Amino acid sequence: MHTLNLTLTIIGTMILIIGVLANLIKNRWYISAPIVALLVGVLVGPTVFGLLDVANWGDQTRVLEEAARLTLGISLMGVALRLPDRYLWQHWRSVAILLGLVMPLMWLVSGALAYLFLGVPFWVALLIGAVVTPTDPVVSSSIVTGDLAEKNIPGYLRHVLSSESGANDGLAFPFVMLPILFLTRPPGEALTHWLTYTLLWEVLAAVLIGGVIGYLVGHVQQQAQRTFPEHTEQISLLSVTLALSLTVLGVVKLMGSDGILAVFAAGIMLNRVVKGQEKAEQEQIQDVVRRFFDLPVFVLLGMVLPWAQWIELGWAAVWLVVAVLLLRRLPALVAFSPLMGQVQRRSDALFLGWFGPIGIAALFYATMAVRETQHEIVWIAGSLIITASILVHGVSATPLTRLYGRMTRHAAADSHEQKQPKRAQPADERMAPHPR
Repeated sequence: MHTLNLTLTIIGTMILIIGVLANLIKNRWYISAPIVALLVGVLVGPTVFGLLDVANWGDQTRVLEEAARLTLGISLMGVALRLPDRYLWQHWRSVAILLGLVMPLMWLVSGALAYLFLGVPFWVALLIGAVVTPTDPVVSSSIVTGDLAEKNIPGYLRHVLSSESGANDGLAFPFVMLPILFLTRPPGEALTHWLTYTLLWEVLAAVLIGGVIGYLVGHVQQQAQRTFPEHTEQISLLSVTLALSLTVLGVVKLMGSDGILAVFAAGIMLNRVVKGQEKAEQEQIQDVVRRFFDLPVFVLLGMVLPWAQWIELGWAAVWLVVAVLLLRRLPALVAFSPLMGQVQRRSDALFLGWFGPIGIAALFYATMAVRETQHEIVWIAGSLIITASILVHGVSATPLTRLYGRMTRHAAADSHEQKQPKRAQPADERMAPHPR
């Protein structure tokens, strides 16, 4: 009971301070809320003060995996509701390029870098690459939401990053499962299982099941309020989405499919049904989710970071982190950005290419991979890259967002001046003799 009360005190106080000082932390100190939570975890964990230890709560890997799964589910529902209605259908080309071209390249490049710098076996390297492939919706939300983002980042760019971070978290599942299967089963059996069970049931069926549940929940709520307004309680959209997230996570997991992808599909379909005044609650949902539900898992991560194992990797760890952050995403997105109608300028491609943070989605897959394969190097390398991304992207978010905003405004001003017609010279000025 003492541990529980101490945990509640630490996390509650942290969330309260972040909530009160949110603008100061982000706009003046240039750090994000996930960084603060991560540092709190390091301080209260065994590394510094030793106030809390996840190992005392049970299987550490399992605790982290389930905490990350719950955080992802709730966060992805918020991301889906933040997107404009029918966004994925109207901008399918951009989404298809990000998921069909950029995402596989992110996996292969990250895997190749792990193979090069760590010298691990082929399938283990691909597993590490798959773990760090998804763009994290939790860290991305801290970048694309808030007053600073709304003033400097155009809506189309914020929506592109949100839609990608929502969709590729679940779609990273088959990339993670392929090396897991080849590491734990004979090659023929592994490939067959991946092509049939993983792709058809754990991916395709998850999308269908989640979408149906989300549509039915939204339709029933809207219909009930229209038909029996005097007998139907006006339920907050926040409570509906939280309950829907937990329901889909549990139901789909019990069915043996991918609950992460199913939650995003449920949120997309709910977003299509919910109309009118309830849309105004979406910003409230994002704020509550980001500050209350997302931050505790970063505290857990800070408590369990494998410092000693990182040091044992030596300089290979440093070069791996630098190479992954620079090469995992940025070159591919810059190369394919001309095919994306929404990415209008080179600055758009650079901004979107840099801000593909690695976070809780990678934490979920890293812990799942270790549980399935017992290859600890996946956790060691994965946690290192996750921590580096949280720090680097969190610190660079505010200055680069402001820089992007200034560049965009200057480009718009220059374009406006070029389009303005030149003022015609008055007739008397044209006829006046040139002074000697």
